[in-house]
Amino acid sequence: QVQLVESGGGLVQYGGSLRLSCEASGFTLDDYAIGWFRQAPGKEREEVSCIGSSRYKTYYADSVKGRFTTSRDNAKNTLYLQMNDLKPEDTAVYYCAADLRSTYCDFAAFHSWGQGTQVTVSS
Repeated sequence: QVQLVESGGGLVQYGGSLRLSCEASGFTLDDYAIGWFRQAPGKEREEVSCIGSSRYKTYYADSVKGRFTTSRDNAKNTLYLQMNDLKPEDTAVYYCAADLRSTYCDFAAFHSWGQGTQVTVSS
């Protein structure tokens, strides 16, 4: 059974940092595209980052480039999102997602989702 479990969210001040984790089970993380999305109150869900299998590069939304870093620990089958220089507009529920039909990133194709973790940035 495919499962994605996020953790690491919380309350942080403007300019602070958080690291989110997404532990995967039921499949091998390194074999597929996997990424992060977020949804702020009253807004549509938006893509944050995506990393393909080991042969493909990482993509970031313009709003987080230079501040967020996605990485993968294959031994732990876990995806991370290191978030630095956080801003109030980063406040959202962050979701981990996987596309188990592909090795490269296509944000529209993600179909397996975690339950989300709340990130709140105070000004």
